[in-house]
Amino acid sequence: MKRLALIAVAFFMLVSLSTRAQKFAYVDSQYILDNIPEFAEAQAQLDELSLQWQKEIDAKFSEVDKMYKEFQAQAVLLPEDMKKKKEQEIVDTEKEAKNLQKTRFGKDGDLFKKRLEFVKPIQEKIYNAIQDIATSNNYAVVFDKGGSLSILFANPKYDISDEVLDKLGASLSGRKGKGSKASDNSGAKPSDTGGGKSTDTGGSGTDKSGKK
Repeated sequence: MKRLALIAVAFFMLVSLSTRAQKFAYVDSQYILDNIPEFAEAQAQLDELSLQWQKEIDAKFSEVDKMYKEFQAQAVLLPEDMKKKKEQEIVDTEKEAKNLQKTRFGKDGDLFKKRLEFVKPIQEKIYNAIQDIATSNNYAVVFDKGGSLSILFANPKYDISDEVLDKLGASLSGRKGKGSKASDNSGAKPSDTGGGKSTDTGGSGTDKSGKK
């Protein structure tokens, strides 16, 4: 039993030493995205498409409102069969408007597809840059401060976000979102600690909702 206990203690000590030897770092994916011109351009295109499609939807719902008001004004004078026909036309037009809204802004809709088309290549570039840096510096894990996992404290010297931007060829001048980070910590090297989760740089875009 004593021998087994000593073996167990030795094993846990080895595991502890191995864990301490591992190197960790983190990135702020939102900060990285905010400093990549390609992402700003993609976001501008998404916003423009979103606005254009929202106008189409608004016009369709306005048509429904107009048809309904005209029906209310004429209903007293219309025969029953004509009333039913007009009512069905209103219902059909409203259904078209709702279907258009779903097609443009619904789950897996046109905006979602366009976001994937514009942002996914940028995400892949960022991921590849992080992977290269992690491999070169022998990091066991690179967490994402900008992800959904909360980090209560993160020491800035373990932030490799600017290294990722350097890898991507982004200019140091005019970087936004980190205060004086670009000038004060751009040369800092991550070390053997950190916290967060694996990087997931989801694109952002403003989904619009229609009426009704």
